[in-house]
Amino acid sequence: MSESAPRETARGRSAWAALLGFLLAAYAVAAVGALASSDAATVYASLDRPPWAPPAWVFGPVWTVLYATIGAAAWLVWRRKTAPDRKRAITWWAVQLTLNLGWTPLFFGLGAYGAALIEIVLLAAATGITIGFFSRVSRAAALLLVPYLGWVCFAAALNAAIWRANG
Repeated sequence: MSESAPRETARGRSAWAALLGFLLAAYAVAAVGALASSDAATVYASLDRPPWAPPAWVFGPVWTVLYATIGAAAWLVWRRKTAPDRKRAITWWAVQLTLNLGWTPLFFGLGAYGAALIEIVLLAAATGITIGFFSRVSRAAALLLVPYLGWVCFAAALNAAIWRANG
């Protein structure tokens, strides 16, 4: 790469600051969700759940890891300054993160299991679209979101089962 060629990847302090920003954005969604569901364990324990429902303690560690991958994936895309689909990919990342933000208050805060199901199906679709755009910019970023999509789909199935049993 010659000196005059544009840098494809952001590096240095600004890149590390951006990583921190993307991680903070993802964990801010987690924090808002925690505020909206301060009694989530109690609510979850009171619900009729299918036999395949995980225990309440599983959700915290799983989401902690997933939010890290969500932030890191966006950062990998953001770093690819010259990628044509970069802006669209980051926009879809923001869309899915906003949808992620909405599920917990619907499910735990309002007990609106049907509305939460619609919302999480939209989240799964937006995450799939995000993965598609991420794959055009960074294969690693797209792969980082695959476990998240899997967990969201599992959570959607669990949401549906809970709505059916408790509706």
